[in-house]
Amino acid sequence: PALPIMAVSERRPAPTAPPRADSIVRFALAQLGTNYCYAGTSPSTGFDCSGFVQYVFTRFHVAVPHATALLIDAGRPVPRAQARPGDIVVFTGTAPGSSTPGHAGIVISALGETPLRFVHSSSARREPGVKISQVENSGYEQRFMQVRRVL
Repeated sequence: PALPIMAVSERRPAPTAPPRADSIVRFALAQLGTNYCYAGTSPSTGFDCSGFVQYVFTRFHVAVPHATALLIDAGRPVPRAQARPGDIVVFTGTAPGSSTPGHAGIVISALGETPLRFVHSSSARREPGVKISQVENSGYEQRFMQVRRVL
């Protein structure tokens, strides 16, 4: 029996592969040293933390909000021990006793690696801007809220 012939218009496009976490991390790390700017969303003006996260993921067509309070609901929660590159890590704000999301970054550590390292845009008086920090043995450890997987 002859095989059916498909017209070109009937062909289905190949599904688009999800963005690779290594590409996202590489792009995020390329922003190291970019200035901090409150509400900033681009390398030319600088980034705030959620603007940085949004800028990086948008480059790979992954929609995430430009509001740290909303990042806590992006994707799905993942136990800290299962964090992997490309996950979003969310922390409380710096106000004493804060229990609401106030800071976020992108995990760069390999699965199971400690300390858990992340790239983020920090407003810290000392070394503001896009940089790498770690959760363990830092102020971020007490402020840690959740890891979110959006990929």
